[in-house]
Amino acid sequence: MNIKNIFSGILTPSGHNVLHTKYGDFNLAKASDRKRVGKMIIELQRTTDALTRKDIADWHNAWQMAINVDNPNRSRLYDIYRDIDIDLHLSGCVAQRVGFVMAKSFKLVDAKGNINDQALHLFDQAWFKQLLKYALEANLWGHSLIELGDVTTDGDGCPCYTDVKLIPRKHVIPEYGRVIQQLGQDWTSGIDYRSAPFTDWLIEAGRPDDLGLYLKAATQTIPKKNMLAFWDSFGEIFGMPMRIARTTSRDPKEMSRLEQMLKGAGASQYMVAGQDTEIEFVESGKGDAFNVYDKRIDRANSELSKLIIGQTMTIEDGSSLSQSQTHLEVFQNLVDSDCTMLRDIVNNQLLPRMIKHGFPVKGLRFEWDNAVDYTPEQQVAYETMIADRYEVDPTYFADKYSMPVGERRNTPTPTTPTTPTSLTKGPERPSKAHHPSPSPKGSERPSQAQQGPSPTPPAPPFFD
Repeated sequence: MNIKNIFSGILTPSGHNVLHTKYGDFNLAKASDRKRVGKMIIELQRTTDALTRKDIADWHNAWQMAINVDNPNRSRLYDIYRDIDIDLHLSGCVAQRVGFVMAKSFKLVDAKGNINDQALHLFDQAWFKQLLKYALEANLWGHSLIELGDVTTDGDGCPCYTDVKLIPRKHVIPEYGRVIQQLGQDWTSGIDYRSAPFTDWLIEAGRPDDLGLYLKAATQTIPKKNMLAFWDSFGEIFGMPMRIARTTSRDPKEMSRLEQMLKGAGASQYMVAGQDTEIEFVESGKGDAFNVYDKRIDRANSELSKLIIGQTMTIEDGSSLSQSQTHLEVFQNLVDSDCTMLRDIVNNQLLPRMIKHGFPVKGLRFEWDNAVDYTPEQQVAYETMIADRYEVDPTYFADKYSMPVGERRNTPTPTTPTTPTSLTKGPERPSKAHHPSPSPKGSERPSQAQQGPSPTPPAPPFFD
């Protein structure tokens, strides 16, 4: 689609106050022609629909080529996917879904479920994160064939792969498990990548017959692209007020001078004209462009959000807390589904290949760490509660907060106040076994009620 060919020119010097379009010439100095301009938005809409139908037809033909049983070819469909991938709203939805998956913690466990912290360093590498991203792209494109790099060691002496690479999708025919060397070749002349020795260095993500979510996304991105382009064209015509100059002079030099003066005015708020010259600014009253273009673009964005993240509220404006929580649960289900797919790829494909390449991962299994995540305030409250009741290994705090921790200090246990019984039952007589010291002559020993209640031993703590 070439926007430049839609309109042949705007206010060319050959016709003063004349708007030249492919739909005719309009003299904006005449009231009748200014009314005719209002019909242009209808023609723009028709042209948009025509181009959309043409682009949809191209998409449909590419789809049919991709599902051809005898000779499947996804080249034209992937070209459309490449255009789809630059849509800003769609990119935001994809980034949100991928980001939630990549932010999750994982662990390596043995057959008994014990975590192997040493093996975790094998996967805390750039190549592994890139492999997960390529595998997640299979949801969008339908299929990803990932090649593992050479085995080397990192700075700590830990074995790792040099890199991972994505085999160009146009060269991969997953329906038959072949890779062609040149575009246009038949699948029968391709390399069988599912046989040795290629299979030992390749990771396959996605089903062979899957064309990805971008196949459905094209039904919204194509009309959205055309709507945005024609809205820009509409804004060039009606976005700024039209300057109309009327003069009684018939001198060509005066007409040319007036024309240059209007052009040179630019965004200035004033100009100098002769006494017999009248300057008029004609505002556009075409408010229908909002309903025609913006509404359609919003609908396309809403449909794309539902396709990629299953809802609209986590990336668009929400109306209530309850609705946002429901939408978040729907989105979380998609994230969990992606995590399950990645877990199966790592356990069923990556780990067996790593064992063949000498990585010490035999008997281990990849799992996502679904431990509860706390806010900083909740973390402090939780750790304080546990430390007050149980003996905590000091190395936990030393490792987590990177600070030296010594021996724990003994803190006194607060006493629990008790209700004195002597104030309610009256004074008690001393027991026979008790022999109080003699009091000085002339003085009497005060009663227990006068002395106050006897001290009561503190209650034992709830947790020893």
